[in-house]
Amino acid sequence: MIKINCLGDMCPIPVIKLTSELETLTEHEHILLVSDHSCTKKTVEAFAKSRNLRFITQEVINGVWEIEIYRD
Repeated sequence: MIKINCLGDMCPIPVIKLTSELETLTEHEHILLVSDHSCTKKTVEAFAKSRNLRFITQEVINGVWEIEIYRD
């Protein structure tokens, strides 16, 4: 698993970080992106959909989201 800490980062920084890590993602890995901004949640989900990536989003504590991203 590749973990991307985006706590405190505003858009588009999380998507830029995600794009960079996607280039190194191997077949058996997934990415866990952690954010504390709801706009980042929406942007990352839209980005994943546009790239046909599977994702699971959970609000793990109030105002903090973990987005797991998988390449099928």
